[in-house]
Amino acid sequence: MKVPILIASLISLLLLGGCGSSVSSVKRDNVAYLYGKGSSNLQLRARVHHRDESNTTLYFKLPTRDLLYKSDGSGGPFRAVVRMRYEIYADWSAKTPLDSVSTVLQDKSEDPTEDRELIGSMEVKAGAPRSYVLKVTARDLNRDSQSSLVLQVSRDGEGIRQYFLPVDPNNGLPLFDDHHLAGKQLRIRCDAYKGRTLFGARHAVEASLPAPVFTSGGSPRASDQADSLFQVTVDPVEGTFDLDLGVPGIFHLQPSAADPRGYSLFVLTEAYPYVGSGADMIKPLRYITSMQEFDRIAKAPDMRKGIERFWLDAAGDRERAREAIRIFYGRVENANRHFTTHVEGWRTDRGLVHIIFGNPNTIYRTDQGETWIFGEENNLMSLTFNFTRRKSTFTDNDLVLQRDPLLKGAWYRNVESWRNGRVYQN
Repeated sequence: MKVPILIASLISLLLLGGCGSSVSSVKRDNVAYLYGKGSSNLQLRARVHHRDESNTTLYFKLPTRDLLYKSDGSGGPFRAVVRMRYEIYADWSAKTPLDSVSTVLQDKSEDPTEDRELIGSMEVKAGAPRSYVLKVTARDLNRDSQSSLVLQVSRDGEGIRQYFLPVDPNNGLPLFDDHHLAGKQLRIRCDAYKGRTLFGARHAVEASLPAPVFTSGGSPRASDQADSLFQVTVDPVEGTFDLDLGVPGIFHLQPSAADPRGYSLFVLTEAYPYVGSGADMIKPLRYITSMQEFDRIAKAPDMRKGIERFWLDAAGDRERAREAIRIFYGRVENANRHFTTHVEGWRTDRGLVHIIFGNPNTIYRTDQGETWIFGEENNLMSLTFNFTRRKSTFTDNDLVLQRDPLLKGAWYRNVESWRNGRVYQN
């Protein structure tokens, strides 16, 4: 699997601004595009950071490999042009945005195939409510394609996780993931807590897999019992502190010892979000193998060759096997990008459904959870999966499937199709 080259650069932005009149809906819109790059092939990442109770910054990141760079024909550099837009909605049920702001950024390069990451920022207007839904859209103006995502934003009360921003200690650029590999040192910016002592705890990570969609079992839950306690002091001038992520687990930091609200970092032991080694590839394979098959592959002298043999036997020829491998592990990586909570995304309920069933035709999202529909809505032959948001001290992204015995037949049909090297969705 390809590992991206991480070359980040800040972009100067031209603020166009203005109140929005769009009538696009957040709640009942089909938001299936949120969990895939979609037809635009544009991978957008974003997060918000509250510097204090009044000032909020939206950071965004775009890989240059997804943008179209054009030349004006004069022999000058190639240029990409992207319009960034955010819309503020009062809540998930709102149909009309309270406000919107647009920004245009340009990037130039002598080599349009260069693989870099563009990082920029927009200030969120001070008049935004204490809690709101933020829809962020990036449109590649050269290609006329776009990608969107939706963020739940809150600045109501001390200990809100969006008061914390992880940054690269080498260059100070924001990081867009709260999941990291063990052994790293991370810098956290939290201007609202300058000079204060924060209370930290490390929690163990549950290593089990979610149960099949038709069973009565659940999905892995984060432990509230801390393995160890520590404290950190925020620099009174810089508003930052450094944290050594030496061992795997959940590192939770809170301003008040009496209030569990705070910011969590998740330290993982496996490749994340990418799948490369045999050890990365074997574990998700448990979803479509028997225990005996899984043990035989895991104990093979060459695990990677054992995995390749499984897919070759399933598909019948090398070309079909390569395609099945590409799609299966592509879904694993996509699940890691979108569904990771206290465990890797492929080990969550949504990751399980995404890997086995693919991309739903329709996703409806509310502040309570999500509904995934495979097939046409209201068709008796369609499959519906309902996910409910589980309250967690550590994350807002923990959604649990409402398991249904009636899904048993569909589960085994799709697992069997994988075992025969057939994939119906890409």
